[in-house]
Amino acid sequence: MNEQFNKGILLTSLGSFWWGFIGVLYFEYVSFIGHVELVVHRCIWTAVMLIITTSIFSKWKVFYNIIKDKKKLLALFASGFLIFINWAIWIYAVATEKIIDASFGYFIMPIISVLLGYIFFEENLNKKRLFSVILVFISIIILILFNLKSLPWVGIIVALSWAFYNLIRKKINIDTDIGLLIESLFIFPFALITFYFITKNGLNDFNFSNLPLSIFLLLAGPMTVIPLFLYVRGVELSGLGPTGMIFYITPTFQFLLGFFYYNETFSLDKSLSFILIWIAVIIYLKDLYENN
Repeated sequence: MNEQFNKGILLTSLGSFWWGFIGVLYFEYVSFIGHVELVVHRCIWTAVMLIITTSIFSKWKVFYNIIKDKKKLLALFASGFLIFINWAIWIYAVATEKIIDASFGYFIMPIISVLLGYIFFEENLNKKRLFSVILVFISIIILILFNLKSLPWVGIIVALSWAFYNLIRKKINIDTDIGLLIESLFIFPFALITFYFITKNGLNDFNFSNLPLSIFLLLAGPMTVIPLFLYVRGVELSGLGPTGMIFYITPTFQFLLGFFYYNETFSLDKSLSFILIWIAVIIYLKDLYENN
């Protein structure tokens, strides 16, 4: 069990780093095409890549077995909707210089995951972990009180969509990649229709006259699939609580890039909130290390 747990933590760490650093650099670089078309490309090429990998690894039998189960199919429809919302809001944040706001959402998400793990899976929540949960809630309250006129809705939607996505995926317990494929196929038709209207109105940047850019946009697929696969697999092996806290790698790198590299503004109230969150993370990770 310890070996599986540690493998899950490693996979989650890799996926989290990818999202927090490589993913931010990539999606910010191509954000000039507009967040709507970028979301469309992310959805389309994610589906295409998963179709290819499913064929390479001969997993269509697993795919057909899952879609015969109506309960799992309904759950995947819900998780597909949640992951689409998460992708769309995050790309909007990157394209509109709200990377720090998005990182706030990813900072509070793990605490929501800890609570969901405790409620739905009876995952361990000792005194140290409970204290870290309380610290994060205090930081959220501080941030909201200082931002009553401009509620950080981007971060809140990011946090809730991702936390409940992980909950659903852990509950149905199916092959990570096939689950992602079915989710992406639910989104695929809507992405194609949107791309049709974008192209019809001449608003598309993806075309054969600019082949280098078009090829670069194809990377939206692997940029999405690889870290998502790593993270979801980590959740399956290690649980919502532990992987939720490891996920703090993502918003930490997002915050550092947003503040130091993209020069986004960072107020005093945000500083206080983030300090409390980082203290909570240290307490939780120390306890996690001592127990595993």
